[in-house]
Amino acid sequence: MPSERVLNQKKAQVSELAEKFKKAKMVILAEYRGINVADDAKLRKTLRESGNEYKVIKNSIISYAAKEAGIEGIGELEGPTAVAISYDDYVAPAKVLNDYAKDNEFYKIKTGIMDSKVVEVSQIKKLATLPSKDTLYTMLASALLGNIRNLAVVLNQAKEKKEANA
Repeated sequence: MPSERVLNQKKAQVSELAEKFKKAKMVILAEYRGINVADDAKLRKTLRESGNEYKVIKNSIISYAAKEAGIEGIGELEGPTAVAISYDDYVAPAKVLNDYAKDNEFYKIKTGIMDSKVVEVSQIKKLATLPSKDTLYTMLASALLGNIRNLAVVLNQAKEKKEANA
């Protein structure tokens, strides 16, 4: 039987992770087996640079935290589990982990949590194909700029036509 101090530490871990689950836009749980130290460091750096947290957490802590956060349907987790958490982007962690899983057959995405709801691996893979938030902003700005430019041309043509008729 674990000591009271150890139990309190685990309860604190569960509560902290449950709060993170509640605040996160996207959480991805992945199989963390067979990864070497160099690849692990590279993966962690890539995730950190895109604004994500990434930790290896015990399955029991994850399960209790999900329950405490009111998230149902995670299922039974087996094997070592890495958790990627993003508070402001749905696509970035999906893209990074999906790309890594494509290049490393031993690395598998188990499931995900999006806005406190469990999502399937297929949904995470679909998200991974979307452009990043910055790219979407750029595309939107370009589209808006093009529309404004077109409006200016039309207005200028109308003005010239009105002046020609006057």
